[in-house]
Amino acid sequence: MNLIDRLKHIMKLNNLSASAFADEIGVQRSSISHILSERNKPSLELLQKVLVRYPKISADWLITGNTKIESPDLLDSPLILSQAEKISTPPTPMAVNTTKQIKKVVIFYSDNTFKEIVSGID
Repeated sequence: MNLIDRLKHIMKLNNLSASAFADEIGVQRSSISHILSERNKPSLELLQKVLVRYPKISADWLITGNTKIESPDLLDSPLILSQAEKISTPPTPMAVNTTKQIKKVVIFYSDNTFKEIVSGID
């Protein structure tokens, strides 16, 4: 399934026409028409708008088509799961190693932005 097929799949699952989908994600209707006819390729901005409008869609699935779902009952609809929802058990705390120091922490927000915090210690 290529990227255009994944966009069509999203539209089908949500019972949306191309024009209704364009309205939902906030782009011009002609943009979706040109993408579906393969005249143009989807821009990063368009993909971001899809991910903002449909936050349960996995960005990995939308962009690459890859999905790593281990539960067989979820295989029918991989796109409605975000990465956070795919984790079934909480991570175990890591042991603290006193000889290592943290250099950078990256925080990812739900609106697909991130913030890097860099330590002044080298």
